[in-house]
Amino acid sequence: MIEPSTTQPCRSRRPEGARLKLTGVLLIAALAGGCASFSPDAGFSSIEATAKERLGKDVQWARSAADDDVIERRVAELLAKPLTVDAAVQLALLNNRGLQARFQDLGITEAEVVQAGRLPNPGFSFGRLKQGAEIEIERGLHINLARLLALPMVSRLEARRFDQVKREVAMDVLALAADTRKAYFQAVAAEEAVRYMRQVKETAEAGAELARRMEQVGNFNKLARAREQGFYADAALGLARADQAQRSSRERLTRLLGLWGSQAQYQLPERLPDLPTEPTNQPDIESLAMRQRLDVQAAKLGAEQTARNLGLTRMTRFINVLELGLVRNSSNEAPRQTGWEISVELPLFDWGGARVARAEAIYMQAVHRAAQTAINARSEVREAYGNYRSAYDIARHQRDEIVPLRKRISEEQVLRYNGMLIGVFELLADARSQITSVNAYIESLRDFWLAQSDLDMALVGKATISTPAGPSAAAMGGGGAAH
Repeated sequence: MIEPSTTQPCRSRRPEGARLKLTGVLLIAALAGGCASFSPDAGFSSIEATAKERLGKDVQWARSAADDDVIERRVAELLAKPLTVDAAVQLALLNNRGLQARFQDLGITEAEVVQAGRLPNPGFSFGRLKQGAEIEIERGLHINLARLLALPMVSRLEARRFDQVKREVAMDVLALAADTRKAYFQAVAAEEAVRYMRQVKETAEAGAELARRMEQVGNFNKLARAREQGFYADAALGLARADQAQRSSRERLTRLLGLWGSQAQYQLPERLPDLPTEPTNQPDIESLAMRQRLDVQAAKLGAEQTARNLGLTRMTRFINVLELGLVRNSSNEAPRQTGWEISVELPLFDWGGARVARAEAIYMQAVHRAAQTAINARSEVREAYGNYRSAYDIARHQRDEIVPLRKRISEEQVLRYNGMLIGVFELLADARSQITSVNAYIESLRDFWLAQSDLDMALVGKATISTPAGPSAAAMGGGGAAH
């Protein structure tokens, strides 16, 4: 950087007029910079609107002791009775500490936006030089003109970044709601499965005990008794696995709800919600997702912001360093020097082409990422809707065909047993088969509600698609018992 010397006399006819003009420029810039201030809620109102519009739920940002008290009272009210799925989602949105930490990003980003809109602080320089008997005092006041000129555009860019952060936080709210719904259905289904697996174990235990006694009196051979004992061992193993799944699913739900201590003893309903009468028919689901998905909107805004950043890079490529300053030099052997100076970087070797090329590459990267986000969104929503319809058909088939058929078979077996046409072991095996079919319906109903949650999330943001569960150990064990 080449700077003019500040030790030579500055002959200006109107130094006072120059200082007045510079003071006027700084005053106007100060008034413009004074517009940058904090909002009352750091943009949280948009998050509240999103939660109310898309979820029908409230969110609360705990920024004071009064907010903490409000949240504690709401949490106590929700835990006072068995949790429904809507109550669980509301509880998670209020009490999840990870979400509260995410809300702080709003305050952090707004502070950065306000900071970007503030004037750069002026600099002051002071020097004392001595040459023989001469003593020279240098004083300088300077301000970064390049940053001052770019201030309006930088402020707009930061404001757009703030909007993007608000969209990302809103998507985190929706993702937490979807995860809570899925964890809720898994926890309720796991508790139901434990109850039915306990019945399977009890029937198998009764069969094994009866086989043991009949073998002792000589009415049962060792092979038949070993088979009944094997049924009981499989049922006991299935119950242990069901207990483990129940604990894991409940703890996952507890983490999402943000509960600990005595709060973790919350109550869940005994059964899952019933299957809807008809599935939702959405032929235009891709276009609906393109209008609603927040990640697609965020990717589009990110590409637009990068394009504007490219424009800013081209504008400032030749004024990377530009400073304006006031100078006042005094010496004991010469008149006082007053005036102003400008420092500018001369583009002799670096014309800014590398910075512009880098900005263009970043812009094209953002464009391709936005396009890939849209492609992924279309695929994800198609997959989620296909899983939803398949899960509904499977659950309805279990409910309308398999479970009633097992029930009719059981009723016929009871009649045959009363007529002494079959023995008690055939009756116990049929009871195990019927219980296993009911448990399979519970799993299919759980898979449907998980698919429903995945579809809801796929319509508003990036979803984690659940993999439909295969045959459980309980079902496999029960099938063997029926055979």
